[in-house]
Amino acid sequence: MPTAIAVTSADLVLPPTDQQTPTAVLLQTPEAQTLELAIGDMHLLLEQHGYVIAVYPTGISPAHERRLHAIRSVLESDRIALLKVDLPPLGVAVLVRQLRQLSICDFSPGVVASAARLLAHYIHAGALLNSVARLDRVPVSLRTHAKSWVPGSQFAVLAGPHPRLVKIGPATEPPPGPEFGTHLLIAKGRLTSDWVQQTLAPAWNVQAIQECPLPSDSPRWWGTGKMVEFASYLPDISVIYQLVSSVRRENCHWCGMELIGDRCGFCSSPLSPSENRTHAQGVLTHGTPAPPGTQ
Repeated sequence: MPTAIAVTSADLVLPPTDQQTPTAVLLQTPEAQTLELAIGDMHLLLEQHGYVIAVYPTGISPAHERRLHAIRSVLESDRIALLKVDLPPLGVAVLVRQLRQLSICDFSPGVVASAARLLAHYIHAGALLNSVARLDRVPVSLRTHAKSWVPGSQFAVLAGPHPRLVKIGPATEPPPGPEFGTHLLIAKGRLTSDWVQQTLAPAWNVQAIQECPLPSDSPRWWGTGKMVEFASYLPDISVIYQLVSSVRRENCHWCGMELIGDRCGFCSSPLSPSENRTHAQGVLTHGTPAPPGTQ
């Protein structure tokens, strides 16, 4: 069985891109399930899959996050990876789907878990907002805050991989996008606008556009429900596979799991300084080159 990918919200599970992509397992909130049942479910997952990679956003409730760590502690299992992802909800959902795709490839669980940090660099996640007055996830100047009170104002905000905010106007250039071929996923809130499809998508040279329901946590993450959330991503599993394969693999000095990059996905232990010195310049150290075969 492939490594199990788990999530903390059902709307982080996007439809699969093919018949082979497995779904993700939902880890219930403390309000929806007792700790005893949650421990039992996790134990069963480990019995069936061997390893579990749980992906959750930074906006998760503290109680839910404590629950995840409590389950791993009670089971005393080093086969559970807890990956806290600093992306907007739609970006997290895209990353989860890519990890689901990788879980059935010939990568070890450790490589799949540590690949999350690598793949996050290739997800351009943002939103079109009618106001940034309550936005606290991306740096916003006082001047921009003041402009957000002007009726009819709209802002294009990029949260990752590099934060950027621009006020939309007739001559406004969209925020810089990917320099490689991507698909664009759009989730519409209560803002009526075609700017993302008609302006942003052509500027980013996206190859295809899909729509999906807005994740339930998106209004809270962005500070408003009047929004259109978007995320561009690498759609081709062969390119993702090549990208992950191209990064040097190491063994974690603490738990022994295989990893890529500079940090273990299971125990979060960083590579030692001597190991880091052996790394060539790459995506997880000094830059983000274009994925193989996309230039």
